[in-house]
Amino acid sequence: MSFVWTLAEQHEGRLKGVSFELLGRGRALADALDTKLASVVIGDGVDAAQLEALVHRGADEVYAIQDPRLASFTCETYSNLLVHLIKTYQPSVLLAAATSTGRTLMPHVAVRVHTGLTADCTELAIEPGTGQLLQTRPAIGGNIMATIKTPDHRPQMATVRPKSSRPLPADPTRVGKVIAVPLDDFLVDDRVRVTGYRRDALDFVNLEEAEVVVAGGRGMKKAEHFDLLRDLADAWGGAVGATRDAVDRGWLGYPHQVGLSGKTISPRLYIGAGISGAIQHLAGIKTSDTIVSINSDPDASLHKVADFGIVGDLFDVLRELRRRLQERREEGPS
Repeated sequence: MSFVWTLAEQHEGRLKGVSFELLGRGRALADALDTKLASVVIGDGVDAAQLEALVHRGADEVYAIQDPRLASFTCETYSNLLVHLIKTYQPSVLLAAATSTGRTLMPHVAVRVHTGLTADCTELAIEPGTGQLLQTRPAIGGNIMATIKTPDHRPQMATVRPKSSRPLPADPTRVGKVIAVPLDDFLVDDRVRVTGYRRDALDFVNLEEAEVVVAGGRGMKKAEHFDLLRDLADAWGGAVGATRDAVDRGWLGYPHQVGLSGKTISPRLYIGAGISGAIQHLAGIKTSDTIVSINSDPDASLHKVADFGIVGDLFDVLRELRRRLQERREEGPS
């Protein structure tokens, strides 16, 4: 019986990166409890190499339930499967990502197995002495961090904010079991069918998956100035982010908000323009590979955590960056 479980996510037969992020979280918890870690894969077309990759990234066991009827996420069927597995194997901890899938599925499952659920966690730990899962998440608009326990019911369930931690390095020498679980027909709820996906919704932005994020804060002064950030982000094939202050002022929509009360991101390059660096915002960017801060205030908090700090007028700096990018593009590959 596996004590700690993580829920892997797939789309069109490919595991999502968050599946491996969760394994890093789960591995630390399982080691603290001196027990096994398992990953649950529900979907179709996930090949053997990907399932083994879950073992290489920390899983001791992988429960793989694959069937063409599971190719697309439907809450009712996925919930039936998870509830069935929970009742069969009785894990103590179940983690999922705080994605659209996790945020939809986990509350449905928690109600059915009569347990609690802590959503959008940024930190997880095991309480010494009791072995209880300590689930920490932002509360009161990100102004405080609340730590929650589920002492009386099992499994202890939590969703974890994507990009709040990095996956463990792959270890091809790790050995684990991949267990194929058959899909019983009675678990399939055919009342809901997925007919397609829309990605053209108003103000859609996939910040969590962006390799480059150019974000603006109060120093941008007005909504029109964010066109400078869009221009720069487009040149890199990136996305535009914003602080809570900028979103509250109506300069950008909430899907662009970065921080504890918005999205946690981990791009290869993060550029913050006119951002002072409130602790709530810094918590949302801390796993970025490279952080660049542009601010006229030499004492801005973002400068202190940045790999590169540029002190100067942000509008001049942004235009110069754009000009140099254009020059490099015209020169072609060197």
